[in-house]
Amino acid sequence: MSQMAVFINSLSVLLFLYAAWTDFRTWKIPNTIVLALVTLYALRAVAVMLASEDVGAALFASSGIGGDVGAGLLMFMLGVVLWAFRLFGAGDAKLFLPIGLFVGWHGMLPFSFLLLVLGIVTLLVLRLPVPLRVAHLAFFMRIEEIRASRKIPYGVIMVFAVLLTLALPIIRQQQ
Repeated sequence: MSQMAVFINSLSVLLFLYAAWTDFRTWKIPNTIVLALVTLYALRAVAVMLASEDVGAALFASSGIGGDVGAGLLMFMLGVVLWAFRLFGAGDAKLFLPIGLFVGWHGMLPFSFLLLVLGIVTLLVLRLPVPLRVAHLAFFMRIEEIRASRKIPYGVIMVFAVLLTLALPIIRQQQ
């Protein structure tokens, strides 16, 4: 992978984390973050194509840009359906598009599994009481507000699942 693609991936990690933080604080994911992530993916795709010797394979293979776009569109459609049934907010549904682009076709299964596990863990953790020693801190006050409202900022769970999915190949490579 070219240095430009690595730099773009690093920027995308920061933007994903910002999306999670914004969703945690406000239950909203701004369109600008989603558009910035899609733009970063487009720049990464151009960098990958320029560095590739076989442009056709980089574009049309399931592990290439075509698979990434297919995954992004499929996940976006799933997000829209979940939003239509009022199971997700609009920001969460839109965030599925850049997540699909970055994890690609072959990363959808690990992402889905991690999303399920992290979702279950989140539901279990929200059942635990907040210790009184830290209940006055802003973070834990927000946790109490989330618990009381029964509205979960799914963007946080989605972002951690995508970051773990993106880290899996790096972890495998180092073993």
